[in-house]
Amino acid sequence: MKEETKIDRKRMIQLLNEDLAREYQAIISYVIYSQTLKGAEYNHIAQELEKHAGEELQHALKIAKQIDYFNGEPTNKPKEVRVSDKARDMLKFDLENEQQTLINYRQRIRQADAMGEYPLGEVLREIIAQEQEHLQDLADALGIDTPKIE
Repeated sequence: MKEETKIDRKRMIQLLNEDLAREYQAIISYVIYSQTLKGAEYNHIAQELEKHAGEELQHALKIAKQIDYFNGEPTNKPKEVRVSDKARDMLKFDLENEQQTLINYRQRIRQADAMGEYPLGEVLREIIAQEQEHLQDLADALGIDTPKIE
């Protein structure tokens, strides 16, 4: 799949709304997972997921503000939240979501820079730093190496 680099404001609004829907998904999943993970081995990550939920809310607010800057209307629909009764599956779902978020935000930064919208790129760079921490926390909880983001 070829990445769109040269886009207009209308397309940026659409893409940012997809990103916003993914942030909503992250908020919901972190709230659910943090309260339903069971077992002593998951106590620490459950507390961490609560923290992540708050950080994802801040990301959503920043993305919504950027959509408004582009004269768009922020979406009110999250991407689908996957659930499981297995803690490991929930953590894998979050890991996959964080990977996709990082991929999307890296693309969005290139698109913003190509449009000359450097402040948007800076906002996204701040968000990426936290998303990478989330990815690391989830990989650690799963006992795996942090996945490489292409």
